[in-house]
Amino acid sequence: MDVILIAAITADGYIARHSSEVVDWSLDLHLFRKQTMGYPVIMGSQTKKTLAMDLDGRETIVVHRHNDPEEILGNLFTDKCFIIGGGRTYTRFASYLTHLYLTIHPLVFGGGVTLFPDLNEELDLIFMQMISVEGRKGLYQFQYKINRPN
Repeated sequence: MDVILIAAITADGYIARHSSEVVDWSLDLHLFRKQTMGYPVIMGSQTKKTLAMDLDGRETIVVHRHNDPEEILGNLFTDKCFIIGGGRTYTRFASYLTHLYLTIHPLVFGGGVTLFPDLNEELDLIFMQMISVEGRKGLYQFQYKINRPN
């Protein structure tokens, strides 16, 4: 199964200004919806609180600190799922990720919530493709495959 991290990030690598921010600066929500529709989306409880709307058409799985990522993924019967935030959840699922889909926004926060706040491993990325975000000149989603040693 493909386990895909999908995130809107700033040019300086932040996913939010603070942990309770309702992200209203993301300009790629229609692409996010198109890519995740029909697939399970996994998020932390804090991210769930910051959603402006429900994610209809997708199985929504909210994880907490005590949940085991391997058990959660083992209970999914699909060809892919998406990890949609936040930083601690991205970090907890890092060793299971197969892909990263990152849309880099033309913003610099200078501080905030990082993509991987406590990552203890290096991720070797292989560039796959760059997708233009429809209707947003100069905004692209970069897709990477994670190169894992056998």
